[in-house]
Amino acid sequence: MLVLLINIKQMIKDSEHFYSNLPVNKVSITKLFETENLFTSLPDDWHVIITDITNSTQAVNNGMHQSVNLAATGSIVVVLNIAYDLNISIPFFFGGDGATFLVPGFLVKHMMESLASYKTDIFKNFNLKLRTETISIFKIYEAGHQIKISKFKSSGSFSIPIVLGSGLAYAEYIIKAKDFKIDVKESSNEKLNLKGMLCRWDTIEPPKNKKEIVTLLVIAKSSSQQPYVFKRVLQEIDELYGLQKKRQPISVGRLKVKSSFKQLGMELRMRSGSMKLPALLLTWLNTQYFRFYFTTQKGKQYLKSLVTMSDTLVIDGKINTVISGSEQQRSTLQRLLDEMELNDEIIYGMHISTASIMSCYVRNLEDEHVHFVDGSDGGYSKAASMLKLKLRI
Repeated sequence: MLVLLINIKQMIKDSEHFYSNLPVNKVSITKLFETENLFTSLPDDWHVIITDITNSTQAVNNGMHQSVNLAATGSIVVVLNIAYDLNISIPFFFGGDGATFLVPGFLVKHMMESLASYKTDIFKNFNLKLRTETISIFKIYEAGHQIKISKFKSSGSFSIPIVLGSGLAYAEYIIKAKDFKIDVKESSNEKLNLKGMLCRWDTIEPPKNKKEIVTLLVIAKSSSQQPYVFKRVLQEIDELYGLQKKRQPISVGRLKVKSSFKQLGMELRMRSGSMKLPALLLTWLNTQYFRFYFTTQKGKQYLKSLVTMSDTLVIDGKINTVISGSEQQRSTLQRLLDEMELNDEIIYGMHISTASIMSCYVRNLEDEHVHFVDGSDGGYSKAASMLKLKLRI
């Protein structure tokens, strides 16, 4: 009996650290899609948590794209801080107007309570309705869907989760069903921890010699064809735009720290729920420190790592990416995507903008920071709108 109890406890511990224990794959991403055994099924005692701003397209059209982006980033910070305090590593996926998380079952209650408090604050301060819900991996598998995950090394110190299968699309469909109730009055006594949330960067123009920012979403019509479809699309992007480093929408030379009290006040309201003058002045002074820090050797190194650790490629059962380039490159890419769509291989959504926006989660300025990038006028939300329109046809 004692041996059985020890074995059960060990299984629970192994499940909690499932993602931490996954090997990091340093092969090319196209090679990754060719190698099925580099993907592992998620434990069925884990859960999917999804957050998203309802009617985000309308909010973006009303000029609230930065608020929508910050609200999505804040939900990531809330969840990651809980996992960080428990030394648990979890996969997450930024989507412009929300986020998706894969979490061990024992963390779900704590995270959902914190998100309930965050939801109330977002509605009170920005009049945005944040939907937060969860579904177990067991139920997803029971419905006949799969979630297979791999950990991919995308830069020197930055790895990202890559997910194949229809499981996350199914979870999103169930959670975002039309009859799903949204109660913005829901709250909790849970104290929010938004430590590390920084949104100090102004709108970012494309790198030198680039003219536009492309936000792209691609879904494979058949989940069994995802590896082939994703490989083909990403190979075409590599050939047209260059590897990920070359097509990055973020460059050090284009970064500008926010300077107005109005801009800084938005971050302050997101983090603390208010915009009191002493706190606003402290935030402004902190920003001035950052200006100085970025002139130092360490600061310059941080800016370089910021570019490589920007979250511009997300694969959560679909391709989500933000890239910079020329109109000619984009037109050539569109011809391929249109051809694949006509052949019933994919459905895609795309939005073109002249700049990008970035929000950040910074645990420290050396090696624990990640930066979430979107098109400047709601790129992901508008690309998703195009995608949804095609799905309804």
